[in-house]
Amino acid sequence: MTPTRARAGANIALIKYWGKRGAGDLNLPATGSISITLNELETVTTVTPDTALSGDVFSLNGALIEDARVLRLVSRMRAAYPAMASYCRIESVNSFPTAAGLASSASGFAALVLALDAAFELQAPTDELARWARIGSGSAARSLLGGFCRMHRGQAQDGHDAIPEQLLDHTAWPLEVVVAITQTQAKGTSSRKGMTHTMATSPYYSAWVRHNEQVLDEAEKAIVSRDFDRLSELSEASALQMHASALAAEPAVLYWNGSSVECLHAIRELRQSGHGVFFTMDAGPQVKAVCLPGHGESVATRLQQVPGVQSVVSSALGPGGCRI
Repeated sequence: MTPTRARAGANIALIKYWGKRGAGDLNLPATGSISITLNELETVTTVTPDTALSGDVFSLNGALIEDARVLRLVSRMRAAYPAMASYCRIESVNSFPTAAGLASSASGFAALVLALDAAFELQAPTDELARWARIGSGSAARSLLGGFCRMHRGQAQDGHDAIPEQLLDHTAWPLEVVVAITQTQAKGTSSRKGMTHTMATSPYYSAWVRHNEQVLDEAEKAIVSRDFDRLSELSEASALQMHASALAAEPAVLYWNGSSVECLHAIRELRQSGHGVFFTMDAGPQVKAVCLPGHGESVATRLQQVPGVQSVVSSALGPGGCRI
């Protein structure tokens, strides 16, 4: 059968989610979150149904691997959709380092469900695809939408209301993002393991969840009104508080390295000197600088000078995932 391709951009959370709610494998978030989707950091996934296969085959960046999460999700979708009768070859390629704190699982699972939907002509609505993507990776549902996205925590135990909502498209407020890559190899503690351990052992965790839920509405107002200063305050606080809860776990979950910290200082100095920029960090050592239009180039130049920064990637905000 004909190969079908889809792409999705990585997304960076400005107001973080960290941890799960409820039992089972629905991967429901403990808090809502707000993110931006990037254009230049993307996953392209090709799905080729093949009746000669005796099982699904998955490759990542050209290497065949047994990824239990990918194969399990495809199996679950096949059980739900009779049209997905045949097994398939799944080939995913990331344009950026994998499993290094750059949201490759988010773009990967978003591109996967979009490619499967197109290959088997499922015509599933976006909210339905979002629920499948979320089961693969808690942040993947956000990568289905472009620009600014709010992921709702939801209340239902079956997760039907834990879905993303676009706040602004990628052209409405064209912020720039500069990513300082301080490590290219996979991080030592996966996001899922880090969340589980933090939830179980950090005395700060429950307070972080309560506080984080309170700031979501404030951050949404800042985005809709294009209030960069207020969004900067809320985003930096959310990132540092998330990492503080992980640092308070026993033993601590530490994603930063020395270069990460130096980048944070550099971004604060840039802001003090008049640049429109703030930082955020996810579960990994990479630092993301979010900039007002026109400020990205000078921020990139400064971050490239930080000792230990291996490379700098600049990106515009991007559209939602799609078939290509």
